[in-house]
Amino acid sequence: NLEQTKQQAINTQETELADLIVDAMQDIKGDQIVKLDLRNIKDAPADFFIICEAESTVKINAIANNINRRVKEELNLKASHMEGGPGAKWILLDYFSTLVHIFYPETRVFYDLEGLWSDGVTTTYDSI
Repeated sequence: NLEQTKQQAINTQETELADLIVDAMQDIKGDQIVKLDLRNIKDAPADFFIICEAESTVKINAIANNINRRVKEELNLKASHMEGGPGAKWILLDYFSTLVHIFYPETRVFYDLEGLWSDGVTTTYDSI
């Protein structure tokens, strides 16, 4: 079935993007990395949320820059939108099906995305 084949290709591409983002976070030693799979939640804003934290705004920016660079080089994709920037305690990268959140620890606790989207399937990654 052509529709099934298309959906499988989309799922493979989304998973590849999510895995690359996690790897790019680990490159820069992002802490407390979590992937929330929201595909089974009706009205979720994306298929995946990938979340990590860092202890400084410099490190938050370094993680965001590494994600942008590697996704562009390896998958030829650019974030459609970015919120935050130098000095920000939260940077959001929007890859349509995948939203990346890089938080300062206190900001992450305040917004509690894992709690808000606890119906999703959570995968936790070790910091490398």
